Amino acid sequence: MAWIFDKPLHSLNDEVQNEKDKKLWEAESLGGLTEDNNRLPVPVVFLVVLTVITAFLITAPLWGQRPTAGLYEAYVKSMATPEVMAIQDDAAAMAKIVSMNKGGARDAQLERHPLTMDSLRMIRPQVEALMAKGVDLDEYTVVGDKVVIANFEGALKADGVTKTRKQPWWDRGYTIDVFYLTTFFLGVVITVKRLPPNTWQPKHGNH
Repeated sequence: MAWIFDKPLHSLNDEVQNEKDKKLWEAESLGGLTEDNNRLPVPVVFLVVLTVITAFLITAPLWGQRPTAGLYEAYVKSMATPEVMAIQDDAAAMAKIVSMNKGGARDAQLERHPLTMDSLRMIRPQVEALMAKGVDLDEYTVVGDKVVIANFEGALKADGVTKTRKQPWWDRGYTIDVFYLTTFFLGVVITVKRLPPNTWQPKHGNH
């Protein structure tokens, strides 16, 4: 069962092994099933590739990051401004807060994690309490109406004791997904290319 790498996309077997496989293929009845040796249609391959790429893009940790207290710090500060306090309608007030904070580096995150005025009121005292302590607000996660310490542990800080609690843009689960899918598709390709090349078709007894 020698491995030949001269034409890996044609066949990984030598001719001797391919001939043995052809004879076995013709001799095996497969319970009455007649399996041909056709290649997978190109549109199907394209669809599989597109599905995988789309799945990875929409589930990337960067997109699935949880909202932090730091994300809404500017919103909380804007609540105390005269122009916002003068608005009686909650929806209009929230729209004003959003417009006041447009153009920042966190616009994309804020769009993915919008808040209502009621939700902002509930987290406001907690965010302000953290601001008064001078802690890093990005290490606190907003979960519903609660602001809690993030359940991530990264590298040690300068004090050599505490660890950073910020969510990474890339996580271990995503690495596992990349490894698994790469291994799976590589295994499928190797398995298929250890069969006789698709230029040969079994006759299934129809000589």
